[in-house]
Amino acid sequence: MRLRVEFTTEPFDLDEAPPHAVVARDIVTGAALDAVDVGPFGNTAEGDADRVLGAVHALLRETLQAGATRVSLQVNVIADAGHGEGEAT
Repeated sequence: MRLRVEFTTEPFDLDEAPPHAVVARDIVTGAALDAVDVGPFGNTAEGDADRVLGAVHALLRETLQAGATRVSLQVNVIADAGHGEGEAT
């Protein structure tokens, strides 16, 4: 199964990335995920379910420890090649 995670961490700082945002970026870029897109207002990554869920676990734990006061995230099942979205493989 493949998953897509979309997330943001708060509080925002438009002048420079706060420590929790840097931690989040490091986690998703270091997790061997596909299609990683890190931006100032939202972040996305895709990959194998085990890798995405492992990254989400680390993301929650480490960004909160680094000062995040809120982590908003959404996880979606995305279609594997040859399967419809949300179908079991």
